[in-house]
Amino acid sequence: MNLKYFLAKFKKPKLFTSIALFFAFLVTVPLLPVTAFSANTRANIQFVSPNWVAANSKDANLRILDVRNFPLDYIEGHLPSAVNIADIAFRGPQQGLPVQYWNNQKLGEIFANSGVTNNSRVLVYSDGRDVLGATMVAYLLERSGLKDISVLDGGYAGYKATQDVTKEFPKYSVGKFTVRDNPSVRVNLNDVRKLIGKPGVTFIDPRPEKLFRGEENLWIRNGHIPGARNIPWVTFTDAKNPHKLKSLDEIKKILADKKINPANDIIVSCSTGREATLQYVVLKHLLGYPKVRIYEGSWTEYSTQKDLPVETGEEKLT
Repeated sequence: MNLKYFLAKFKKPKLFTSIALFFAFLVTVPLLPVTAFSANTRANIQFVSPNWVAANSKDANLRILDVRNFPLDYIEGHLPSAVNIADIAFRGPQQGLPVQYWNNQKLGEIFANSGVTNNSRVLVYSDGRDVLGATMVAYLLERSGLKDISVLDGGYAGYKATQDVTKEFPKYSVGKFTVRDNPSVRVNLNDVRKLIGKPGVTFIDPRPEKLFRGEENLWIRNGHIPGARNIPWVTFTDAKNPHKLKSLDEIKKILADKKINPANDIIVSCSTGREATLQYVVLKHLLGYPKVRIYEGSWTEYSTQKDLPVETGEEKLT
């Protein structure tokens, strides 16, 4: 091509704009996969064994949270390097409702004071029947933007049976933890209003059967969200140790018997937003269900809304 002719064409506005866009595209394309990958990275919550803890104990980036509610239990013995922060510290009153999750600023302060940073890997454990405290804190870590989270399968009792514990308190620096709120993990009351009775939406209620059926006079109104499936949280755990999960095959059968479609939009709603976290973690992170969320207000909030429908009695499996 004649150089003079090319330069003359190049000076024309339309051709110049096209060439400029072409080169901009070439420069931008290599960056797209990295940007897309960063935007799509998601948290991972896993249940890990005492042997996993031992194998990862020298990782300076691993923070261990002992969320037992009685400090003397922690003082008597705990996992090496574990920091005690009771699971009850994460909730309080909000607009008249009890036991609601603290705002993001306060959650960030609690995690930071426990030595957690935005780059930490975090292991959470508890004891007794408080596996729900462990899964609740794991959920709040995911909700706050952390990516690498573990729950100790078998809890403190399971760990102590095979590994050494300590009475020594850990030394650590208080870093900075900025909450990067992840709203995709939860629904609010307005969302629930729109989702009740909608095709492709399943509510799971992990409360005890009597509470679900409305047979105990505990709340302002007693019963459950219409159409909800009752799967008490204890059915997912070992009868002798509630911190030990049943096999995933056993859990899949429980869900199949309740006609839970993994492809549905699944909302887990309990009493106070705590019981729901165990089934949330199992369904979303261990079984890989694509859309599982928690209604944090749960029956504490729902039961106060007199315009919302309440069902009593046995669930209706349709």
